[in-house]
Parts: sequence; C-alpha cells; structure tokens
Amino acid sequence: QVQLVESGGGLVQAGGSLRLSCAASERTFTSFAMGWFRQAPGKEREFVAAFTWSVGTTYYADSVKGRFTISRDNAKNTVYLQMNSLKPEDTAVYYCATKRPGGTWHPQRPTSYDYWGQGTQVTVSS
Repeated sequence: QVQLVESGGGLVQAGGSLRLSCAASERTFTSFAMGWFRQAPGKEREFVAAFTWSVGTTYYADSVKGRFTISRDNAKNTVYLQMNSLKPEDTAVYYCATKRPGGTWHPQRPTSYDYWGQGTQVTVSS
C-alpha cells in the first residue's frame, strides 16, 4: 500500500508563491507517474500537473501553464509543485496521486491514478 503525504499548503496573497510537497512511502521505480489535482468547494476534482518517472515528461493544465512547475527528488521519493503568481481561483484542496506501472494512463483523468494523498489546503486571498 502506497502512502502519499502532502504538505506546504497555506494562506497566501494573490501574486504570491507556495511550494507543495508530496512524500511517497515507496520507491519510485514502483510508480509510473505522479500527478497533482485540486478540488474547490462544489467543484469536481481537476487536473493540475503530472509527470512520468522514467522519461520525465511533464503535463500541465492550461490554467496553470507558466505559473506552476512540477518537479521531483528521486532520492527523497518526493514530488513538488511550485506555484507562482497565485490567483484567488487557485484556491482549493490540492492532492497528489500516483499511477502504478501497467495499463493505460491519461494524465488528466483522476481515475487513471491508483493512490491518493489526503490533500493540503491552498487559499489565495485577493
């Protein structure tokens, strides 16, 4: 059972930055890909960013391109989401997720991921 623990959320003013972390309990070779999603109150969970461990290809939602950066630290089994130029509409609970090897993977689909963290709240004030 993979455990993912997010941290780094908080309250920030519009235009500010935050860096989220997602620490995984298992070694990275057992994970094919990692993703970040977010969910605002009353809305569906939406894709933010993702990458594959082996090739390192990254994917971003149009709404965060140029502002957010997904990165990794293999030695620490940790994935990061650097969020710059934050906007009030970025306010949400942010979740990290991992996809095991095998099967079809659609980076933007929550159903493509096998394990999820508990989430961390990000609030951006105007």
